[in-house]
Amino acid sequence: MTKRAFDVTIALLAMLVAAPVIAVASLLIWMEDGHPPFYRGVRVGRGGRDFRMVKLRTMVVGGDRLGGTSTAASDWRLTALGAALRRSKIDELPQFWNVLVGDMSIVGPRPNTRAGGVERYTAQEQRLLTVRPGITDLASIVFADEGEILRGAADPDALYDAVIRPWKNRLGLLYVERRSLSLDLRLIALTALALVSRDAALRGVGAILERLEADRELCSICSRSGPLPTGAPPGQAAAAPR
Repeated sequence: MTKRAFDVTIALLAMLVAAPVIAVASLLIWMEDGHPPFYRGVRVGRGGRDFRMVKLRTMVVGGDRLGGTSTAASDWRLTALGAALRRSKIDELPQFWNVLVGDMSIVGPRPNTRAGGVERYTAQEQRLLTVRPGITDLASIVFADEGEILRGAADPDALYDAVIRPWKNRLGLLYVERRSLSLDLRLIALTALALVSRDAALRGVGAILERLEADRELCSICSRSGPLPTGAPPGQAAAAPR
């Protein structure tokens, strides 16, 4: 089975299962503030082409224009319901539609915005755009708590660039280099497992990284056993110590 056929099959099944959840969540969002429940944000896909990524709306209307691109769990733009939808990842369910129409894949590097995101990619990071972006990947499991990592930050975008982007994009590049249907199946299983046991899912990621012969530093960071260190994005030299 080709990756595209695999994606379409999984997306169709997922949409059938998720439809009642999406319907209920959409109704609750509309009841909360009387505005449309879906958000269609512009993201950069394969080949550097823009597309509209569909999500359940988790912010106040127009929230994407009222602040930075990174969202901390403490971000004032999040609605009460939106914060819960993000924690449960229910807000991501409509992205199976993006898979069906060919904008995204089930597994692949998460899509980024252009301003504040792709526009600042290094030449090495640009390789992330050679494949379809995905709903889940290695980094989605390792940094599933991204909002909590950024909680309380004076500048969430700067903190994201310092402690998440370097490792997230290294994981994305590792996937681009070593992708396969068998790896996709393992990552889908671990994504589901993470909803029940984050520790077990992280151990599963560690086993994958060992199998892919990832470097020791990346393996250590992805265990999430300590504070995240700062780093340089792939392809950018680390700043000299002062």
